[in-house]
Amino acid sequence: MKKISVHPVTCLIGWLVMLIAVQCLSGMSLLVACLIVPLSGERVMRRGGRLIWRARWLLLSLLLVFAWGVAGEPLWSASMAPTREGVEEAMKHLGRLLLVLTMVAAFLEFMPLADLLAATHALLTPFRRLGMDSDRGVVRLMLVLRYVETLPLPRDWKSLLEIPETDSYDSCEMIEIDHPVIRWIDGCIMAGLLLAGLALVCFR
Repeated sequence: MKKISVHPVTCLIGWLVMLIAVQCLSGMSLLVACLIVPLSGERVMRRGGRLIWRARWLLLSLLLVFAWGVAGEPLWSASMAPTREGVEEAMKHLGRLLLVLTMVAAFLEFMPLADLLAATHALLTPFRRLGMDSDRGVVRLMLVLRYVETLPLPRDWKSLLEIPETDSYDSCEMIEIDHPVIRWIDGCIMAGLLLAGLALVCFR
């Protein structure tokens, strides 16, 4: 029996629709989604943990801004107490961001870099008429992913403001992108995913 393979573009669009779906979660649905994250596997959890640790200052900033910046009923009787509504809003946004970081880790773990570059190039190609260079976009994506994976953990928040030293490369690197054929089943899946994404945005 012939194995059915999905086009990389279909996987990328499906992942983008899932990111949109995460932004629509709140309350019990968000809590359930966060509780089932460990089922994604040990490799995804390790990679997601590294991304979450790198974003810890952003997470802390979100907590402080929402907990103390949203008006509402004080969580306890004190002059500098956070508001109940602010804490609820902070937990909602923190949960969504944690899910997004885990989804990024899962996507990078299970989708080969070659497929990711091919899918990105295919999605950016129609925008060439608007002056967007799809080749340059793919190269920048590869450099960003490489930089994120090799970036050393910061010592403290001040080290994030330091300008990293740039290395000079004497050799050129060639990127070869495969262009698999988009089949009818991929077109049907992508159409369904796009409709689902529009429905989430319009009826949330």
